[in-house]
Amino acid sequence: MTKQDSIVLYSALGRGHLVSMVELGKLILTHHPSLSINIIFLTPPPNQDTPTSPTAFTCDATAKYISTVTAATPSITFHRIPPVSLPAVLPPEALTFELCRATARHLRRILASIPSLRAVVLDFMNYSAQRVTSALGIPTYFYYTSGASTLAVFLHHIILHEKTTLSFKDLNTHLNIPGVPRIHTDDLPDPVKDRRSESYQVFIDIATCMRDSDGVIVNSFNAIEERVLEVFNQGLMEGTTSPPVFCIGPVISAAPCRKDESGCLSWLDSQPSQSVVFLSFGSMGRFSRVQLREIAKGLEKSEQRFLWVIRSEFDEGDDSGVPPSLDELLPEGFLERTKEKGFVVRDWAPQAAILSHDSVGGFVTHCGWNSVLEAVCEGVPMVAWPLYAEQRLNRVVLVEEMKVGLAVKVGKDGVVSSTELGDRVRELMDSDKGKEIRQRIFKMKISATEALSAGGSSIIALNRLVEAWRGH
Repeated sequence: MTKQDSIVLYSALGRGHLVSMVELGKLILTHHPSLSINIIFLTPPPNQDTPTSPTAFTCDATAKYISTVTAATPSITFHRIPPVSLPAVLPPEALTFELCRATARHLRRILASIPSLRAVVLDFMNYSAQRVTSALGIPTYFYYTSGASTLAVFLHHIILHEKTTLSFKDLNTHLNIPGVPRIHTDDLPDPVKDRRSESYQVFIDIATCMRDSDGVIVNSFNAIEERVLEVFNQGLMEGTTSPPVFCIGPVISAAPCRKDESGCLSWLDSQPSQSVVFLSFGSMGRFSRVQLREIAKGLEKSEQRFLWVIRSEFDEGDDSGVPPSLDELLPEGFLERTKEKGFVVRDWAPQAAILSHDSVGGFVTHCGWNSVLEAVCEGVPMVAWPLYAEQRLNRVVLVEEMKVGLAVKVGKDGVVSSTELGDRVRELMDSDKGKEIRQRIFKMKISATEALSAGGSSIIALNRLVEAWRGH
């Protein structure tokens, strides 16, 4: 490739999406520095309620982040799609889809301005942009930030849609998908369970766009999803053509660096090696007071050392604007009783730094794929407690395929009991099965490093991808 050849990465709305595209861009440039990377990003509409979670980016924070990236990596150029007003206030899950459609003319203008454009890589939430890239004759790829197994389920959705007129919520059965452990229909993401819903049709459209694309880039690596990758590589996806799949991970999307404001890293420094179980459930992982108290009781029952990140919102109907204190949220005397063994952090903790700390020996996780990859890269075994999106599918892969985690059972009331959590934590940290899981994930940690080293599976896949771009 010549110095002028350009690749466009089109990020969906939101901090996490932008950061993941930046990390992908950095990986490409590390191994193919002659390329020019252009990242296109969306701007929140002025008439929408935008998220206020720690993962949201204000315009000022976005500008600061972009200037930091540009200073460190001048080969990445950012293009901002200007804000547009949408006709109605939309829920967050629909906002990116509508915004992408409403700004198609801006995308077309930006793409036309980029010289020697070889390919466009779309975030799957920006699937409607494929109409623009197809009209312009630009080869189009997707970046799928979860694993290859969930991609297989996603693409298989098209086949199942054609085979039955029932909704998944009415099937109550296991799905047999080549290369993937048996998936129960209950474990599918909620938006795809009712075929009469708008979200169901959106996911069918996304899966169809991905199937018909020039390729899908997946944030995974051969050693953890070997069976399903064999299926993709041999084109054995039953009843449909599957796109070329390029596993180039693990690409870890790190959160912006913040100081150890809570003191949790200093506390970890004083704990024995691999003795602490870390509980963190992502930026959206919030629990009821009932569930928080069950978690607290379970940690006491487990008798293990713990570091627990609690995200809490105001109670319904509480308009005081003052969040409840930890003492109000947790069982009476819990913090005092566990002060020698436990550390509770409010709202945010430096997850990557914690997982890499020698004192951490287990991770209770919501099974977000970025968190799973961070744990694998640090060799930390997991207790799988999925909450939303594709996380139940990730749990099946973690527990049944990779065999590096234990699953918690949720009660009929939707609550994980203190006994259930306590038993799983103790089993992970202090049993023969826990030791087997620890040994297995330590081997995966080594494989993760090898995948991204010279001659590793992910670098070979990345080189194949660049060759494909060169061939267009």
